[in-house]
Amino acid sequence: MTNKHAKYIELNNEIMIRKNGGFQFEKDAEAVRSYFIDYVNQNTVFFHDLREKLDYLIENDYYEREVFEPYTFDEIKEVYKAAYAHKFRFPSFMSAFKFYNDYALKTNDKKKILERYEDRIAICALFFAKGDAAKAIEFAEMMIRQEYQPATPTFLNAGRKRRGELVSCFLLEVNDSLNDIQMAIGTAMQLSKMGGGVSLNLSKLRAKGESIKGIENVTKGVVGVMKLLDNAFRYADQQGARAGAGAAYLNVFHRDINDFLDTKKINADEDVRVKTLSIGVVIPDKFIELARDDRDAYVFYPHTVYKEYGKHLDEMDIGEMYDKLVENPNVRKDKINPRQLLEKLAILRSESGYPYIMFEDNVNAAHALNHISKVKFSNLCSEVLQASQVSEYSDYGEEDAIGLDISCNLGSLNIANVMANKSIEQTVKLAVDSLTVVSESTNIKNAPAVAKANRQMRSIGLGAMNLHGYLAQNGIAYESEEARDFANVFFALVNYWSLVRSMELAKETGSTFEGFEGSTYADGSYFDKYIAEDFRPKTEKVAKLFEGVEIPERIDWVRLEDNVRKYGLYHSYRLAIAPTGSISYVQSATASVMPIMERI
Repeated sequence: MTNKHAKYIELNNEIMIRKNGGFQFEKDAEAVRSYFIDYVNQNTVFFHDLREKLDYLIENDYYEREVFEPYTFDEIKEVYKAAYAHKFRFPSFMSAFKFYNDYALKTNDKKKILERYEDRIAICALFFAKGDAAKAIEFAEMMIRQEYQPATPTFLNAGRKRRGELVSCFLLEVNDSLNDIQMAIGTAMQLSKMGGGVSLNLSKLRAKGESIKGIENVTKGVVGVMKLLDNAFRYADQQGARAGAGAAYLNVFHRDINDFLDTKKINADEDVRVKTLSIGVVIPDKFIELARDDRDAYVFYPHTVYKEYGKHLDEMDIGEMYDKLVENPNVRKDKINPRQLLEKLAILRSESGYPYIMFEDNVNAAHALNHISKVKFSNLCSEVLQASQVSEYSDYGEEDAIGLDISCNLGSLNIANVMANKSIEQTVKLAVDSLTVVSESTNIKNAPAVAKANRQMRSIGLGAMNLHGYLAQNGIAYESEEARDFANVFFALVNYWSLVRSMELAKETGSTFEGFEGSTYADGSYFDKYIAEDFRPKTEKVAKLFEGVEIPERIDWVRLEDNVRKYGLYHSYRLAIAPTGSISYVQSATASVMPIMERI
């Protein structure tokens, strides 16, 4: 990079140099201008018109021809026109830099830019609309107004010929046999190659020192599998464009819990330390109860539990079964101090940021599909909480029993922009439609339990970003009563309109997700809270923010309950608030619903 090209970097750095007691925010605008003049415009491939551009990109295997075939060229032109008509300008250097560095299509040698922001918006819109030109324009306008942002795998890959998958993350159950472990590692690598983050539930694996074929004290425990996964994710990335990312979850009542946590200690031996694999711990209420009462806790050897009860440890209601497991002499167990373990966990979090924590009973108390399975673990970012069923992979000539693994297709609303445009209903419905297309366009044949669940469950994950940014913009402190009031109203609205759209899709297609009949949606109990409580604003300031926005009243929730019970829901899961790291930069938004701790 030449000194001339580096000018925008210098200008961006000058923002932090105080002048007259304040930050030099005007330097950000100068940095954006310099970035476009000195880098983007200089390195963007020139085409005389749209036809020449698309012909080149399709013929040279940059774009998928199939995305364009359902449209006439005039329809395609109108979609591009809608994207460019907004005259979008990146408001900050970081938003522009993030897009052109990480998302814009480039030549094979990575030296020249083939897409502007509007082009990426247009190709995503054409992909989502599947031949419906009018709807493609709606998608394009929604995204160019930055009301909705597809997650990185979708935004990066939609419409590209040589691409990864569009799905953000995958969650895999791991059963307790070498066939199953081998399949899990191989599947994780395939999914990582496609660009998805992968989380694995290791709670069913035998603990260190359990038996194999009746021979005691021979198993290696979960750490050995973690080391294999750690190396696997570093090896399998998405063609160098996105690093592999994996996580392992373990139930706190698994005997290997201390060894599991030790893998993230700063001074851990290289034989046990996992460098890039993330870790998460699943904590039932019973463990907190034992710690609160300062009682000893027992951690169990999972294979002995399964041999005795025919049920895996992580699939049990540990609150109900704990005392029985402790008293049963056939269940092998070790005694630990639960307070010391929680202290160790807290110290480790301060040192490394790990482990993620999932409070199992809190999650399952709000879970609508416990009849399929309770939620046993989460993903890399702890926002995906879904039912899963473990698979059993057999030897050659024997039939496999394929369970349900999890895939999640993510996208996020920009709270500030949907509130400014009073477009919550329209944006949520369009976002649900776009996520549905991603789900239905995904067929991951080399991950059979993922493919099965995607086909049957149709889970999507609509989230949100820019909460703190919007609150600050309106003079509301993040931890205030008004902030809680706003969050309650806003996310009740998102939930309502996503339910409406999922119900409409079920009605239009005559199809519901597998297992709808046994859910709390079907019996109506899911809606009790919304019918009993009033989700309209309770504070004057928040009421003013929602002026001009239709807020469902209790009678609307009653009507929705009736329609859902009558027609069903198309999606098993609809909402998931992702951390939105990279895409928040593109949107010039604060990440997810989390607070920002620094001014810049």
